[in-house]
Amino acid sequence: MRYTWIDDYLMKKKGVTKDFKEEWQWTRYMIGGKMFLAVCKNDAGEDYLITLKLEPVEGDFLRREYEDIIPGYYMNKVHWNSIKADGAVPDELLMDLCDKSYALVLGGLSKKAQAAIIQTD
Repeated sequence: MRYTWIDDYLMKKKGVTKDFKEEWQWTRYMIGGKMFLAVCKNDAGEDYLITLKLEPVEGDFLRREYEDIIPGYYMNKVHWNSIKADGAVPDELLMDLCDKSYALVLGGLSKKAQAAIIQTD
């Protein structure tokens, strides 16, 4: 995978946990128990897709701009997008998309859950 920084970047965010879903071969990054990003492995055990949530209009725009951004693999194609792990999406853009996915899922949690996460050190 080209984006070797992704795990460190995501794990520095407040309230983020991760697990590995064996049957899917996905490393899932979650906030408040809700997934906001997954790194998906292929049959050879190599990272091949990064799946994250975006506002539908932005996801649609990015799919037209970058051939390495496709509708979400095994996910709702309106809200989820997959990025080829060895693709040409700039690191800065992927970092921004990670931030947006995190914020979207955090914003969908209850106000109480959001406050508990934001207040953690």
